[in-house]
Amino acid sequence: MTIQAQIKKRDWTVHPKASSTQPLIPLKHTLSELTGPVFGHNAVKKIEADLTKNAAKKGKEAIGERMVITGRVTDEADRPIPGALVEIWQTNAAGLYGHKGDQHDAPVDPNFFGTGRCVTDEEGRYEFLTIRPGAYPITRLGNRWRPAHIHYSINGGSFAQRLITQCYFPGDPLQDDDFVYQAVSNKAARERLIVKYAPEYSVEGFAAGYTFDIVLRGQNATPMER
Repeated sequence: MTIQAQIKKRDWTVHPKASSTQPLIPLKHTLSELTGPVFGHNAVKKIEADLTKNAAKKGKEAIGERMVITGRVTDEADRPIPGALVEIWQTNAAGLYGHKGDQHDAPVDPNFFGTGRCVTDEEGRYEFLTIRPGAYPITRLGNRWRPAHIHYSINGGSFAQRLITQCYFPGDPLQDDDFVYQAVSNKAARERLIVKYAPEYSVEGFAAGYTFDIVLRGQNATPMER
């Protein structure tokens, strides 16, 4: 045996196999590891962007003030990001989330679950039809309420284009005392979290239009959820 062969020879008693000898065990995510609803890995369907009907019984729809919310997803150079996955989740009109862990004493809307997703087009634009969410109390903090808001999760084309944030509505006095909104210390950055009324996206007699543009990275980046 050559010196080279002796050097390369492996002593299995000292260096056991690095690979697993047993089948892998899948571990479910715990609630502390999840930032939002689990949508799964299926292809995104058009109905998923309509929160007024995507969980409704046939011929029914969600109760509340209808709204169209749209915007562009761009990078720091204002270039559109097509094909970005945009996911949202929110309360119903009474301020109740659609999961069992929400113990807020508010009416349940059987035709609204409060989740939706879509993929941005070639111009980086997304659009949802939903209802305006309600405020809800933070019982562990006494008589404090979270302002109306919508949660966003954006997955762009790379790890650097990942964002979880929230948008808010103009003129809501609850924002002044909200620990999440006020966690963004820069006033100009906070204002980028406020949706803008946009009548050009309204559907006459049916739904008011709002815009919420999202910038991934850069000086004018949309603030992340803290």
